[in-house]
Amino acid sequence: MLAVQLAGLLGSAPAGVDEALDLVSGFDDALVHGFTRLDAERGAALGALAASLAASPLGAAAREAVEKITAGSVSEEHLAVLAGGRAALLGAVHDALLDGLDTALGRARGRWTQPAPPQREDLLGGCRAWLHELALTGWRGVDHDLVSSADRTIESLLAVPALRRPAVLLDGLAAELRASCPVATAERIPVRRWADLWSRALLLSQAGGRACAAEPAERVSGRLLVLGVDVHEHDTAVQAQVHAVLEPSGGGEHRLARVSVSVAKVDTIAGPAVWKLLADHPVLLRALAERRVLEISDMPLLAGGDLVWQDEAAAAGEPADPFTTARVLLAGALAPAVPPLERHPVRIAEPVLIEDYTVKEGSRLELGEHGLDLDLDRLPSCGPLTPELVAASSACIGLVRWDAGRWKAQPLAVRATVGRKPVEAHNGDWALGPTDPKVVKAQARSGDSVAVLRERAGRLLRK
Repeated sequence: MLAVQLAGLLGSAPAGVDEALDLVSGFDDALVHGFTRLDAERGAALGALAASLAASPLGAAAREAVEKITAGSVSEEHLAVLAGGRAALLGAVHDALLDGLDTALGRARGRWTQPAPPQREDLLGGCRAWLHELALTGWRGVDHDLVSSADRTIESLLAVPALRRPAVLLDGLAAELRASCPVATAERIPVRRWADLWSRALLLSQAGGRACAAEPAERVSGRLLVLGVDVHEHDTAVQAQVHAVLEPSGGGEHRLARVSVSVAKVDTIAGPAVWKLLADHPVLLRALAERRVLEISDMPLLAGGDLVWQDEAAAAGEPADPFTTARVLLAGALAPAVPPLERHPVRIAEPVLIEDYTVKEGSRLELGEHGLDLDLDRLPSCGPLTPELVAASSACIGLVRWDAGRWKAQPLAVRATVGRKPVEAHNGDWALGPTDPKVVKAQARSGDSVAVLRERAGRLLRK
């Protein structure tokens, strides 16, 4: 059935997607070299971006911004307009791709309602000034002094809870730039990524705080049936993002929802040990490890589909098979609306159930006459899923993503046959500790890195 649904999706991208991404690439290239060093080619690229916005509300402002910038007058306001235009183009690409995916899957999606902007004092001037300096200098001109000039601004923003979102984003961008300094000698620059971070930070830092407005939220109760967990692991942080179907109390439409819990870490903590860092969420971890329903009570659900997780408002219920949940409820569950600043192709991660396939060459699902590439690079090291197990599978709960110009499937759980025996594995199976004897022995030999680091940290604090 899924092969038929995805048949029209796995061909070429929707009309205009490639052209829109080319316009974004032209803007991103200008950021590499700096807006004070625009040559005729990069000036033309900015002009092309402005021309593509001519029929939109940004049209006149974008045209004026390009004229001023190419003449050598680069203000914060002009950069904000172009950053908004870039975001609008990527949002249009996102919408075209997601609409095609929803149509292929027969998935209904909610509508976004824009919240009223908060009224607050503008505390983001320093953020805008630093981003303005980055744009003038260009990535190739970034050095330690320029990166360090953001430290005081970041420290001030982190102290204001309402501004934590732009503060963390700015801190992350500064950390990546610092790690690459001096950028002029770097062999490779993550052009699209840094431009994404710069543009998003600039839009979040606009006066008035509209972009920082809290998402609309409602209180929900009911059963949360887990589909799978996507683990995002980095050297300094780890996040477990649970995809689930919400069955509201008292009836009502089933809805797709996400639960995200995050914690800071150090790079020496990796593999199954990262689950210990999330020990403040025992109810959630138990539900993942034992594949149980979560009973939630009066928990905030944001309009973008994210539950603001509160472990004390949840209880692990009866066992529930995620594959049964996916087969029975996933197709008819209402998908959440996408917040404006989340409208970006890389943000697409839609849960699907794929069955009755074969894996060719270890990384491609064959669905009848159609194929879908597997995203095996995203398999986390803290769970039992391996490329070999995925290759032996015939059923998968996964996330469909748009990556580098094509659709891919990221496995969250698989059913496979290994040695003529049925095997089922989920990313969250080791949330309460590994169950593979070999992994348990390896951990015993290496010791408990989390406990050692906590003991050392406690000793330092006592001193």
